[in-house]
Amino acid sequence: MAFVKNIKTSPYYSRYQVKYRRRREGKTDYYARRRLVQQDKNKYDSKKYRLVVRRTNKKIITQIIFATIKGDRVLCQADSKELRRYGLEAGLTNYAAAYSTGLLLARRLLTQLGMAELYKGIESADGEFFDVTEKGVNQDRRPFKALLDVGLVRTTTGSRVFGALKGAVDGGIYVPHNTKRFPGYHLEKAAAQTGKRGKVVAKGKAVGTYNAKEHRDHILGLHVQTYMDKLKKEDEGRFKRQFSKWSANLQSAKVANVEGLYKKVHSEIRKSPVRVKAERKNAVVRKQISKENGSLVQQDSKGRKWLRQFKLTKAQRTTRVAAKIQKALSKK
Repeated sequence: MAFVKNIKTSPYYSRYQVKYRRRREGKTDYYARRRLVQQDKNKYDSKKYRLVVRRTNKKIITQIIFATIKGDRVLCQADSKELRRYGLEAGLTNYAAAYSTGLLLARRLLTQLGMAELYKGIESADGEFFDVTEKGVNQDRRPFKALLDVGLVRTTTGSRVFGALKGAVDGGIYVPHNTKRFPGYHLEKAAAQTGKRGKVVAKGKAVGTYNAKEHRDHILGLHVQTYMDKLKKEDEGRFKRQFSKWSANLQSAKVANVEGLYKKVHSEIRKSPVRVKAERKNAVVRKQISKENGSLVQQDSKGRKWLRQFKLTKAQRTTRVAAKIQKALSKK
């Protein structure tokens, strides 16, 4: 039998320390989280807020969160499924929906804090770089500041995460950022300088340019409209299968195109960003029907019954124990 060297010894295993559970599950980047959560020591109880953006297969979720010793607390939340209330029934996970969700979150938060009139942001999306502090800061109530938390998603140029960021910024929240990851930002390759034998001697610095109009087109869903028009000409059957919900949505909203639909959604969001509590249909009604041995017998509207136990007081527990002892002695 060949000799196999024991690389991982007993001391290795006895000293081995597992990583955090959420790191093992691939859910949390603790390297980034530590820097997003830690507050300067001279700021005492000032909270450090994060604009958290997450995307699922069916919706985009945005939240304003701050960390405490006991765990994270959510200050405000909005997701793209709520856009149905404002007239958007289709495309709840695209870039334009991400922007609208970020806008909804910002307006809802500022309304909740009583700052909606102080910081209105950009009322008509134009794709230009915007910083809420540039329009002047109220000395009594400064702009609400949050840091973008992207989680484990890849921060590629044009990502929907940055669509939600742009929506929140245009809504009146101060989030430190630049235009390098927005749609419309293009990095031009630097020209290389060659020597006598054709070898690269030096490379210049790459220069980036930002096209605000291209970003505006993504915010208002014009890239969706372009593809819809193209597909309708090329394959009518495929267009009906793929964009039937969009056609119905445009018809119900009484608008001519996707751009008009998103403009209407943005306008409706600014009118009433407050969350409406959904009413439950056929909600189960519970009622108390009798008492049995210190317990409540409850019944719901569907006829199901169950016991609800009450916690006994110390005197009741002492009496019960004494009764059990007396019963045991009487049997002897």
